[in-house]
Amino acid sequence: MRNPLRSEGEAFRFLIAVIVAAVVVVVAAYINTWLGVAAAVLAIAGLVVWLRQEPIPGLADPEHVVDPSTPGRTQRVLVVAPPGTPSVNVAPEATEIVVVVPALASTTEALTGAVDDRRADAEQTALSLSRRLSRPGIGVRGEVGADDPLLAVDDALRTFGADAIVVAGDDDLAEQIRARVTVPVTKSP
Repeated sequence: MRNPLRSEGEAFRFLIAVIVAAVVVVVAAYINTWLGVAAAVLAIAGLVVWLRQEPIPGLADPEHVVDPSTPGRTQRVLVVAPPGTPSVNVAPEATEIVVVVPALASTTEALTGAVDDRRADAEQTALSLSRRLSRPGIGVRGEVGADDPLLAVDDALRTFGADAIVVAGDDDLAEQIRARVTVPVTKSP
């Protein structure tokens, strides 16, 4: 069944149909009570049939197939590094690299909104690592992630389909990420 309130146009058509049905029921009930009941039953049945027969946009369109695989000879690597990380080792076959640096803030800083310094540190680290990982023919970009490293990884994976993840420094973080994703996760010293 189609949702009659999906768009403004559909809601307006549904409202007009309900008003017309109500007017028919009121007029029929004014003539005879049982005629009003019959009109109400027919009006409700008519609305249900109308909603069921309403065409659904996109139903006839061919199914869109999403290919999650990476094109041949492309290796996408997501690098997760805490602020202040001086360097990261990435496999030489990587052709696209995204560096995500979580803006790690204490609970007090997060609650008070005083995270500007932490974001600046993370931004500086992302820029530094991006420059260090740059090579001719390699696309590298740096991003500041959420203050929770796992959330930062989830956010990055939504926009960047990584084939591998490299975690700088933290063994526990690497294990937590490994438990949440299906791509290989390695730790960089």
